Amino acid sequence: MITKKKKSSTMKFLEKHIGGPLKLGMLIESIRLSDEISQIEFAKKLHISPSHLCDIEKGRKVISPKRAATFAKILGYSEQQFVRLSLQGILDEAGIRLKVNLEAA
Repeated sequence: MITKKKKSSTMKFLEKHIGGPLKLGMLIESIRLSDEISQIEFAKKLHISPSHLCDIEKGRKVISPKRAATFAKILGYSEQQFVRLSLQGILDEAGIRLKVNLEAA
């Protein structure tokens, strides 16, 4: 079981390692690379085009919370974390300086 404190320290470690806040595109790219899957294969798995996947990974496209939740389900990861990163990306792109924290309803 991962505690809230453990999640927080893991996120801090990742952000320190990458030199800034974790973005959803970075997370998706990391998952793809760690699974050693090509962009073409991974895009098929997510039901999107390879060019769209590339845009997501490079931060040129922001993913909606609904799509983020769908990606999390497909990949077997935390919907809460994917949705949080999606919402944070939307706020960041809009220049709104707020930090997103989610909890289950």
